[in-house]
Amino acid sequence: MTENILVAVAWPYANGPLHMGHIAGAYLPADIFARYHRLKGNHVLMVSGSDQHGTPITLRAEQENKKPQEVVAKYHKEFLDCWQKLGISWDLFTTTGTANHAEVVHDIFLRLLDKGYIYKDSMPQAYCPQCKRFLPDRYIEGTCPNCQYPQARGDQCDECGRTLNPSDLLDLRCRICSAVPRFENSEHFFLRLSAFEDKLKAWAKNQTHWRQNVLNSTLAFLEGGLKD
Repeated sequence: MTENILVAVAWPYANGPLHMGHIAGAYLPADIFARYHRLKGNHVLMVSGSDQHGTPITLRAEQENKKPQEVVAKYHKEFLDCWQKLGISWDLFTTTGTANHAEVVHDIFLRLLDKGYIYKDSMPQAYCPQCKRFLPDRYIEGTCPNCQYPQARGDQCDECGRTLNPSDLLDLRCRICSAVPRFENSEHFFLRLSAFEDKLKAWAKNQTHWRQNVLNSTLAFLEGGLKD
């Protein structure tokens, strides 16, 4: 029986060149999986694209004194050239900068907002007194509290792999000017993940075709509670 197979692959940030870790960790395995199912006669849709939004883009643009659009255009072109040389068989490799992407994202956001699953609240956020701006996580670096790596980012430590919050870092500093930031309350939108916890647990328990270790780790994660 013919199956419909969706292969949804991680979207690389268009803020720098691809490296072997990208290829070996995400894109080559996905391509092998997609080719296997095409050979079986299944209908396959393998999709991804350049992530052209977010702090990795704006940070690289500021470091290179360029506009964000210039940065993403450069690296998206490099990505396309890389896929062609490697023979990665995308059915669609797009970008987050298309009109269609914006329309779909806005529609999903507004529907979630209308149903109460997105709400406004405030939280402490790092503020740089020198730059006179709030700092997203990628604009902050410091010492990892777990492994003492001195250049951990505000979202994770690349040395030990631990996920971090900016307030976790020691010797906190702004990546733009190296000033010491302070924490001030800032308003944000939050996704009410806690509202989906029970439904996700019930759904995961029915995925009997999953590998047992994957199922166990998923359920353990959900049992820990989902935070908004």
